[in-house]
Amino acid sequence: MINEVPFLDLKQAYLELESEIDSAVKQVFNSGWYIQGSEVSVFEGEFSDYCSVTSCVGVANGLEAIELILRGYGIGLGDEVIVPAHTFIATWLAVSKTGARPVPIDIQEYSYNIDPTLIEGAINENTKAIIVVHLYGRPADMDPINLVARRYGLKVIEDAAQAHGATYFGRRVGSLSDAAAFSFYPGKNLGAMGDAGAVVSNDEELIQRIRMLSNYGSIEKYHHEVKGVNSRLDEIQAAILRVKLTKLDEWNARRLEIASEYNARLAELDVVVPEINKDFISSWHLYVIRVSNRQCIMEKCRRNGIQLLVHYPFLPSQMEAYSKEYKERRFEVAERVVSEVVSLPIGPQMKLSQVERVCEVLRA
Repeated sequence: MINEVPFLDLKQAYLELESEIDSAVKQVFNSGWYIQGSEVSVFEGEFSDYCSVTSCVGVANGLEAIELILRGYGIGLGDEVIVPAHTFIATWLAVSKTGARPVPIDIQEYSYNIDPTLIEGAINENTKAIIVVHLYGRPADMDPINLVARRYGLKVIEDAAQAHGATYFGRRVGSLSDAAAFSFYPGKNLGAMGDAGAVVSNDEELIQRIRMLSNYGSIEKYHHEVKGVNSRLDEIQAAILRVKLTKLDEWNARRLEIASEYNARLAELDVVVPEINKDFISSWHLYVIRVSNRQCIMEKCRRNGIQLLVHYPFLPSQMEAYSKEYKERRFEVAERVVSEVVSLPIGPQMKLSQVERVCEVLRA
């Protein structure tokens, strides 16, 4: 179909860096060392510097990054962890995998992130941590969240899977809490060519515990201090991530340009567009609008070769995995938001002519 607009073109992202990525991967092949080698350790240093923290440990994926932080802090059976009502289910699953219980909180209408004013009312003697998700790439309002956490002695964990490079009042996401979990799933702003993840923190003791937990519970070979898991970033993905990290700020700037263009072109339409805020600088992982007639719009765009997606059509509490446990809970804002959100195509390789095409179809 003429004028097709994909949601995200990962092939073009590769082609832009083809020679650098091919060279980096070939170097790993030639080294003959594929697990826990120099590419991982160098990337860990580069990414911790990028996030303005002291330490980083590469892991297998974003879900396990969150789980390992929780386990590293000793959170488990009988504990409670506050989470946003609206997020990808991995945030909740990480809590459940430790044996702890997710305690969902409603979100802010304008940011889609956890509402800091509701957190204190959910804290009890079993509460051990707050997981904050920077949803769609926009930083959550961290200062009031950290203030409440300090008052009650709670850990604050950032689920930064969608927010690589985002900043909050000039501070990098990843440096705004006790520890942060990142996903490098291929579609992320900093994406590998397979599953990958990392934990960053200024808490060196936590990083060392996670390094041990993620490597079968071992720091020294054949000496297993705890019952760990196998969750490690491999050399090939680390090499690819090192190449892409050098382009992250540039690619995020391209995303901001696209988001600004969308906002300008959609201003006269009956849709809710995301806020562009100099204090909450989004990574623009997703460009999400709210509409009253989502199915009609998505079908119209599909017929015109434009791929729209919904992130996410259901709350975790509404899914079969959790619905029995939370069937009495209602989240007024989050429930309204998930019935209206739709994600428009965005990515650093997207052309402004494609943005114009999307907006033409939406105006029609």
